[in-house]
Amino acid sequence: MTDQDTGRNDARSGRHPDAIDAADPPIVPPANHGETANHGETIVQPRAAEQPDADTAVDHPRNADADTTAGGPPAATPPADPTPASEATERKTVKPAEIIPADTSPNPTGGAPAATIAPERFQTVGTKSMSIFSGGGFHPKMVRWKRMLAEIGELEPTLKPESDSDLRKRSLALRYRAMAGEKLAKLLPEAYALVREAGRRALGMRHYDVQMIGGISLFESHIAEMQTGEGKTLTATLPLYLHSLVGKGAHLATVNDYLAKRDAEWMTPIYTMLGVSVGIIQTPDDQGSRRKSYGSAVTYGTAKEFGFDFLRDRLLLRAQNRIQTEMLGDGGGGFSDSGDKPVMRGMHFCLVDEADSILIDEARTPLIIGSIEDTVRDQIVETYRWASEHAPEYELDEHFTIDDDTKQYELTARGRQKVRALPKSNLVRTMGLVDLYEYTERAVKVFREFLLDRQYVVRPGDKGVDEIVIVDEFTGRLAEGRKWRDGIHQAIEAKENLEISVPTGQAARITVQDLFLRYNHLAGMTGTAATSARELRRIYRTPVLRVPTNRPPQRKRLPDRVFGSIDAKFQAIVNEVKTIHETGRPVLIGTRSIDKSEILSRMLQAIGIEHQVLNANNVAMEAEIVADAGQYGRVTVATNMAGRGTDIKLSDEIVDLGGMHVICTELHDAARIDRQLIGRCGRQGDPGSYRQYLSLDDDILKGGLGPDKAEKLKARGENLTGSVDSYAKLFGRAQRKVEKKHFRDRMVLLHHEKERKKMQREIGQDPYLDTPD
Repeated sequence: MTDQDTGRNDARSGRHPDAIDAADPPIVPPANHGETANHGETIVQPRAAEQPDADTAVDHPRNADADTTAGGPPAATPPADPTPASEATERKTVKPAEIIPADTSPNPTGGAPAATIAPERFQTVGTKSMSIFSGGGFHPKMVRWKRMLAEIGELEPTLKPESDSDLRKRSLALRYRAMAGEKLAKLLPEAYALVREAGRRALGMRHYDVQMIGGISLFESHIAEMQTGEGKTLTATLPLYLHSLVGKGAHLATVNDYLAKRDAEWMTPIYTMLGVSVGIIQTPDDQGSRRKSYGSAVTYGTAKEFGFDFLRDRLLLRAQNRIQTEMLGDGGGGFSDSGDKPVMRGMHFCLVDEADSILIDEARTPLIIGSIEDTVRDQIVETYRWASEHAPEYELDEHFTIDDDTKQYELTARGRQKVRALPKSNLVRTMGLVDLYEYTERAVKVFREFLLDRQYVVRPGDKGVDEIVIVDEFTGRLAEGRKWRDGIHQAIEAKENLEISVPTGQAARITVQDLFLRYNHLAGMTGTAATSARELRRIYRTPVLRVPTNRPPQRKRLPDRVFGSIDAKFQAIVNEVKTIHETGRPVLIGTRSIDKSEILSRMLQAIGIEHQVLNANNVAMEAEIVADAGQYGRVTVATNMAGRGTDIKLSDEIVDLGGMHVICTELHDAARIDRQLIGRCGRQGDPGSYRQYLSLDDDILKGGLGPDKAEKLKARGENLTGSVDSYAKLFGRAQRKVEKKHFRDRMVLLHHEKERKKMQREIGQDPYLDTPD
């Protein structure tokens, strides 16, 4: 794909390909398919990375009760594009009582399979009406979308009597019309009606009206905020089918291979009934399999695999001297039938699942294909080990200082003198002094801040050799194959006395943000996007729309509890768990790290409460543990792994008892992460409750209020014996400050990366293949 073509397409869609960010740990694919992969300073990222959120001062004021409610009217009006004059006139004539009539058509009894795999929430027709008013605000676009929804509904009685063969013929006719140049917006009502009917027949799943509205918003390049349990997987079939009609491919990007495969296989019967082929991209796939998957009308995969395939194709095109003359991966224009061919055929439409995680948290994560190793490997390894060996000898303030804002470690004059005076081997002695200072500062930082079973674990790798595996702080999952950049990962390997993976150069590089900005059409789905609305709109030109829930929410927020220390907080949590456990209600406890989940586990075990622990050390049964967390009397202690991917279903008995109770043990750097955990209860109108526990030694206070004030609060907490719930607002203020800081950091990096790419293009370099390390 030429830069000129990309710029032209992005101009049409209102997005700019240069608007990318760079920072955060890079990702490198395994060394297969013929390229040399860098396993030194990079990574494959199979799990969703939850990292600090953006500025909360967005178009949606944060309301704790509303933000954490899975369903019902949204708490605030999402940002809307300027309304055309005709639409504004139409808006004035709409009466507040005007709503979309609820669909009262009966459930399928004849055409559905005898043994449906549909979750219970999809097997009945919803009675929720779609109002043009939502959350106390007026959505101008709802006027037009209401009219489109009525058109879709009018087609349903016509489609129901038709045979499966007739439906497929209708689908084929739509494809001909789309490929002949007819606008997709004109085809939308019939296309969506076909998908709804196919879902009813093939899976016993009939799209609710609110899901249809979500599908319309996705077609119009919005980020749809749909609460937990509202059926995002089913909603995704609508825009994917419609965009597939033009024959350019429609992609769905999710956070890991498991979810990509699960969702694709689950929805394939719908696509098959409509004559649409489905491809799945998995990490182990070879080039032939990938080419076939990309050749399908709809392709499910992960963001990292889409990025790596883009880079591999670009490297291939350069080798064939096609980089400036061919659209990337269009499969034509002079390629012969022999030899290697690109696997992708273009970047037309992408629907991003868990959009806040991928488009914001992972936005700056570089995807890197590595080049050959450095010739000074032995010298580098020896220097890492030497710096790690002496790291405990350095004292704060005497030998080094720490910048409170940047967390940068810098040696003092006495620290540098100590470096020069320490004994060194011959290999280390040949290293430059400036480099020795840098290795030392890195080793001291790792010694003080990177803790086993919190930021990382040590476990056997594929070759049976122990290796460092990152624990993603925001998801609680193991980030297999991922590595910290800037030598941090190698410093940790030296600290744990493991084999050191030497950083290497890079042959090609692209950030996740830049990858998705290259798509002509982009949309996303998530349960938590409102607090990031400003950033998503500014960078990706994707407004956030909060889709109302199908059933009114019944989740209750209990008052926050604040204690002086983590010990007092955990004891109060255990007492509450014991009280609720005696009633039979299931309890889910969320923690920020592995070590804290295991502390709570030991405390529960001490009072005889049976429970399940779900963290990065017990990931094999994740889906099973989460799915069973809603059973009678079940207690589950989990890191943020329980926040996404698997529904927790409740029996009627549990519903009568009051539903699941969720306990949050600490605020995260982003309010979205807290909302993900809270969203595990009260799904699809089920009852539920949650409570936030806090303590004056929580990490969020140090990050938001600064180390001095945090230390004073911690010291005050040590002298407290009871709770100090009046401090709860202080934590929310600290969290918002952290979110704003991370938002500013992303904007600065965005600017620098944009300038770098501009400069490289001016001197004739490829910004993806000629990027310096």
